[in-house]
Amino acid sequence: MASTVSTKSGKKAKAHKFAPDKAPAAPVAVGVPDIPERAWQISVLAIMLIAAALRLYDLNLVPLHHDEGVNGNFLVRLVRDGAYQYDPENYHGPTLYYFSAIIPWITKVLFGDAARDNYGMTTFTIRLIPVLFGLGTVGLVFMLRRRLGTIGTLSAALMLAVSPGAVYLSRYFIHETQFVFFTLGIVVAALRFYETRNPTYLILGSASAALLFATKETAFVSVGVLLIAFGSTHVYRWLYRSVMGQPSHKGRKQAPQQNPFRRFIDEMGTANLVLSIVLAVIVFIFLNVAFYTSFFKHSQGFYDAFKTFEIWKKTGETAHVHPWTQYVVWLASQEGPIFFTAIIGAALVVLKPKNTFALFSALWAFGLIAAYMLIGYKTPWLVLNFVIPLALIAGYALQVVYDLAGGQVRIVAMLISILIVVGVYQSIDLNFVNYDNDKPKYVYVYAHTKRGLLDLVKNVEQIAAEKEGATTGITILSPDYWPLPWYFRNFTRTGYYGRMGPSTEPLIIANVNQKDEMEQNFGHLYRQVVSKDPDGAYELRPGVRLILYVRREGL
Repeated sequence: MASTVSTKSGKKAKAHKFAPDKAPAAPVAVGVPDIPERAWQISVLAIMLIAAALRLYDLNLVPLHHDEGVNGNFLVRLVRDGAYQYDPENYHGPTLYYFSAIIPWITKVLFGDAARDNYGMTTFTIRLIPVLFGLGTVGLVFMLRRRLGTIGTLSAALMLAVSPGAVYLSRYFIHETQFVFFTLGIVVAALRFYETRNPTYLILGSASAALLFATKETAFVSVGVLLIAFGSTHVYRWLYRSVMGQPSHKGRKQAPQQNPFRRFIDEMGTANLVLSIVLAVIVFIFLNVAFYTSFFKHSQGFYDAFKTFEIWKKTGETAHVHPWTQYVVWLASQEGPIFFTAIIGAALVVLKPKNTFALFSALWAFGLIAAYMLIGYKTPWLVLNFVIPLALIAGYALQVVYDLAGGQVRIVAMLISILIVVGVYQSIDLNFVNYDNDKPKYVYVYAHTKRGLLDLVKNVEQIAAEKEGATTGITILSPDYWPLPWYFRNFTRTGYYGRMGPSTEPLIIANVNQKDEMEQNFGHLYRQVVSKDPDGAYELRPGVRLILYVRREGL
């Protein structure tokens, strides 16, 4: 896609004939030295280590969000009972559950009955799957070196590695991190297919697209924007050349340039291209059908996959409705280094569209923001969809600075250091200090479970250990209780009633709004186990507080 000229040690690179296994070199400006290959390798390793440290450190720290608890419930049923049926009312696809079930299934095979209670399903292991996809997304960025340039690629990957939102959601057991991995996977695979003519990349791109649609119903928005961005990129470049005119080359006869897509077809061969497309379509259909039908056990899932778009359309008009500018506010507040640098990068490439991929990235990023701004439904985790292409175009901006500075690494290093220091501070503050702080500045903390809930869970586990262990009965009367089903997944006598009712179980969990009824009905039989809060309650999330009662001894 991009016109590329590469230099090393300040010398102009020689033009080379296309080789099937070699892509064009990185778009480094003529006369600007690239960094040594050893420095590139060390930088890649360092960035991946930073990304891994931020995503893996104390993965159990943050209590599960409501949605994580629901997803965990689906996973528990899939692992323990082998039961999963796609339900369009659940809105999201099955890939998260099947990928997350791999570790428990392996544990089940290796340890059998000895692993009966947990099967390796812990908060750490279920969140490990999003972590791995988050790291994979950073890793995919390095494959764009030929398109963004060495400095641009390293900058983009580093900004993504420390992005507060990318880290926060990589530590979250929801679909978003997988979703953006598959989206970027489509882009990278498509580029590699165009560069190498190798059908394997087309198949990989098709698999990424299939898994994208099997992950979340918003896939049609992302794919639609990718296609529009691709078309707009080439239309804009054509208009730009038409308006600005081609550079003159006096005294030099110019050979007619062949259409790059025509050249692509000629070099690959029409028959090979058609066969590759057919195989890609088969892979796409097979993977979608396999996941939505629970690997051919639930045929209705295939038909239900189409119903989800109608349901999601209604949800998009009524739930989580925010002003149309909300995403810009969220980005500026929590992703400032990436967002504002990306704006500069977009302006540079629009004014002078030398790099086709950078122009595509700008149109992809801001086109996606525009598309989601038009939808009433707005949640912070959708911001991650924008962060990926924004990081790419931000990286391009820093590559341009590097080129204009004649390869002066110090200048770029100083700029990157400022951006990364801000990003790291915000990331640590959000992910390890204020992870449940619902103040407006922490935009990713959205109706999140408060850390006090873990005290409730700890107290329940301690009381149960003194009574009947995992068979200790727990009655939950509060209408709001997620993600407690995840934390109490190994208790065999847990009832979720959502309203006041009779109970003889050793433990009762109610809402503070039910306290008067609790005292009236159970005051003589149960005593309250108070928390550290002044009212003795445990905060589940903003506006929801729970109270714990234990049956008095001998009653």
